[in-house]
Amino acid sequence: MVSIEPYATALVLAAFGVLLTVSVASSRASARLGVPLTLVFLLIGVLAGSEGIGKIPFEDYSLTFRLGTIALVLILFDGGLNTPTRAIRLVVGPATALATIGVALTALATSAAAHLLGFSWPHGLLIGAIVSSTDAAAVFSVLTSSGIHLRRRVGSLLEVESGFNDPMAVILTTALTANLARPGTVSTVSLIIDVVRELVLGAVIGYAIGRGANLMMRRLRLPAAGLYPVFTLGVAFLAFAVPTLTHSSGFLAVYVAGVALGGRSLPHRVGIRRVHDALGWLSQIVMFLVLGLLVFPTRLVSVAVNGLAIALFLAFIARPVVVMLCLAPFRLPFREVAYVSWVGLRGAVPIVLATIPVLGGLPEARYLFDIVFFVVVVGAIVPGSTVPWMTRRLGVGMPGDRVPTSSIEIDAPGAMSSELRSFYIDASVAVVGATLSEIPFPASAAVTVIERGGELFAPSGSTRLEVGDHVYVFSARADRPHVDLLFGRAEELDED
Repeated sequence: MVSIEPYATALVLAAFGVLLTVSVASSRASARLGVPLTLVFLLIGVLAGSEGIGKIPFEDYSLTFRLGTIALVLILFDGGLNTPTRAIRLVVGPATALATIGVALTALATSAAAHLLGFSWPHGLLIGAIVSSTDAAAVFSVLTSSGIHLRRRVGSLLEVESGFNDPMAVILTTALTANLARPGTVSTVSLIIDVVRELVLGAVIGYAIGRGANLMMRRLRLPAAGLYPVFTLGVAFLAFAVPTLTHSSGFLAVYVAGVALGGRSLPHRVGIRRVHDALGWLSQIVMFLVLGLLVFPTRLVSVAVNGLAIALFLAFIARPVVVMLCLAPFRLPFREVAYVSWVGLRGAVPIVLATIPVLGGLPEARYLFDIVFFVVVVGAIVPGSTVPWMTRRLGVGMPGDRVPTSSIEIDAPGAMSSELRSFYIDASVAVVGATLSEIPFPASAAVTVIERGGELFAPSGSTRLEVGDHVYVFSARADRPHVDLLFGRAEELDED
């Protein structure tokens, strides 16, 4: 008897490899056409599915849930690693309001729209909970491909909101699914208590794991640099698993663990962040490909009207109204509020949440799953394709000359006591117009590279700093206050 292996495995890997390479290769075309990347990945999945040209038979919701859970863990951990604690302090109030009250109000508003379309209140609430959370990665992928960078507060608000609101959506979806399967098992009071308990415990456990991992990594001397991201990957999985097994929010815990781990000095920080950034992108691609594979175009016809109506209501009414209500007490500028309300794109989270009712055996679960498809697609097309235009229209992007075109970082085990930061030279900076030899640097500090007009060069003592320069300063961390006094605030949010 001839074994079917390794041919069966090779066939699976070939299909997966083709989907990944085609998805990534399509990213440049999507940038030129102004089409969001997430929509491209989704359409590739549809084309590869059982009713597309690829004819790949796939309808395994259990596997989708497991893949989705792993993907969300990696996405949230990567988001936490790249969210400095200063960014959280800057927007913790409005981000928390959007991630808790905002998610609940979005679910309620969407359920009301669904009820008007003929859904029962329990089913409407479940739809609202599934599509209530946002995905900052979807927004930033559109901006990155367009070469646009957001101002500090707006970018931080979108990032932190998306990290905080996923756990709330998961808790609501799980509870509402259980209530539909066994009516009356979840009361409003018990749901509120569970939400508070899970979020608080998840945050505490996540911080403890992230902080403990940070202390361990400072003392570890691993034999190879590649082992450090393997260690942090293990931390990410533990940060999700431990609180989940103790009935608290694993998704919030893994995000907080990423913040606590990355918010202080780490050995091989650059390599660690690059690995997790790649894993985050892989997770995004896989989840949208899987959603595409699970979609049967012939089945979408029956949900098209309701799905499109709910998606448009969410984009044009529910999200803007809820954001304006939640952010009103914080007196943010109207243009920032308007921007946040418009660009609340949906990403991988609704895909994962939509599998929960299916796994729970609800009779209309697949119908709800198809509704989510419309929400994700319409969100990618309507707000998604207008994100660059809206950024410029509302003036919340960074001026082009203030964004360096190069990225220079240090990746060495002994770099924890030193740092390389970039500074933009404008007319208000103390050192503008001075030569490097005239600047009173601390003993540890020196300018290593200057970017001027998009070109890099190594400066000398006679080099004069001009408005518009991006200056890379190497110094000891202990001398940061002295360097900041000379050059102003660094171009990126710094870790503590």
